[in-house]
Amino acid sequence: MEWHQVLEDKTLADLPYKIELNEWGNIEMSPASNLHSLLQTIIASALNEHMDSGRAFVECSVLTAKNVKVADVVWGSDGFFQAHGFETPYRSAPEICVEVVSPSNTMAEMMVKKDLYLVGGAREFWLCDESGALRFFGHGGELARSGLCLGFPLKLAVP
Repeated sequence: MEWHQVLEDKTLADLPYKIELNEWGNIEMSPASNLHSLLQTIIASALNEHMDSGRAFVECSVLTAKNVKVADVVWGSDGFFQAHGFETPYRSAPEICVEVVSPSNTMAEMMVKKDLYLVGGAREFWLCDESGALRFFGHGGELARSGLCLGFPLKLAVP
């Protein structure tokens, strides 16, 4: 299956799942809780607050070496959007790609996504757990904090 077919399939439009395509073109779905959605919103809002330019948004499709993955949150620079607009899926990952870990996710799965996004053009990959704690990764491995968004907190305040 191709990504445009997923987007055009009306039977998939209102599913309460995050949909991705694996390397064989098969649909993979992950259920998302309301806490997961809240964390996405907090991260995107904080990125838009802390970064002087560019923009953050949620549920961004990125073509990777293992087909289309959907990052929970991304931040792209103005240059990224000038180069790529809103092509769907992006053929290059925005500078920051963030995944919020759900109970259905494994750490191995998240590390594969980290590698896919970094190889695909991201400069940083962030991982947020359900408590709001963040881990940051760059091409050289795990970082103490983000090098792109210096004021970003290490832990989000989750109500």
